[in-house]
Amino acid sequence: MERIFISRVIRAEADAVWAVLRDFNGMPAWHPAIVDSEIEDARAADSVGCIRSFHLADGGHIREQLTALSDADRHLRYIILESPMPVTGYDATIDVIPITEGNASLVVWKAEFEVPPADARATVDTVAGGVFRAGLDALAAQLE
Repeated sequence: MERIFISRVIRAEADAVWAVLRDFNGMPAWHPAIVDSEIEDARAADSVGCIRSFHLADGGHIREQLTALSDADRHLRYIILESPMPVTGYDATIDVIPITEGNASLVVWKAEFEVPPADARATVDTVAGGVFRAGLDALAAQLE
């Protein structure tokens, strides 16, 4: 099993950061790799169980399901249902933690998944750098 853990301090209040991240359909507004997103079956984007269907800048298509969302804890969890990446059992979380000195936030994005050994390094690099790191850097640039 592969495990990825990426964190980033964002110099913005936790509530402001969470307001962006809690929108399960909002990634095109802040993530540079996402070109569009739609919540299937006209469900609300904060409805646990809803499925987002989105396209990547390289043309790839991904479907993910929101499995948990807590405004009190500033926490969300999702799984991948379909992806061009060779992953199974992909389970990810995003947490926003207030940093009390300086009105900043710590964002922690984690994932676990299975991947064939031959694809492990490339897949881990893509998720860690191209998805998590690129997304958090873009979010910081937008909110700071």
